[in-house]
Amino acid sequence: MTASYNLLFLCTCNSARSIMAEALVNERGKGRLRAYSAGVKPGGEINPLTLKTLELAHLPTEGLRSKSWNEFSAPGAPRMDFVITVCENAAGAICPVWPGHPTTAHWAVPDPACATGGEAERLAAFADVFKQINRRVDLFTALPLDALDRLTAKQAVEHIGRS
Repeated sequence: MTASYNLLFLCTCNSARSIMAEALVNERGKGRLRAYSAGVKPGGEINPLTLKTLELAHLPTEGLRSKSWNEFSAPGAPRMDFVITVCENAAGAICPVWPGHPTTAHWAVPDPACATGGEAERLAAFADVFKQINRRVDLFTALPLDALDRLTAKQAVEHIGRS
């Protein structure tokens, strides 16, 4: 029987990068992986260009929402196996103590919400970030997690973040 793993993607506002990662893993995880996302200081809404990017990639957006990381450190929250930060602010934040002491890693990805220009230029920035996250999610979902010890899994997930 294959084990199931929970992942939490963290960024500052939980409006773009972490939402993209959540949607990609949940689509590709095939029940083996379940992803969640949260923000250090959630903005309360998903960036409309994030939703457009996911829709263009034919990924479901139903149920996605901007939420605080406090939701995942509270009693009764799903136990995380991996916590991955996707922005520098979240990587540098003092994180809660996660129950079960999950494997942590950082995947530095630029914030597409900072893009300037018209809608086409901003959408191109979102598409570029989506491609970066997509590549890392493809690598992550290919890992034989059941066969890796904790240290090897951490090294593999950190290496993906440098890819």
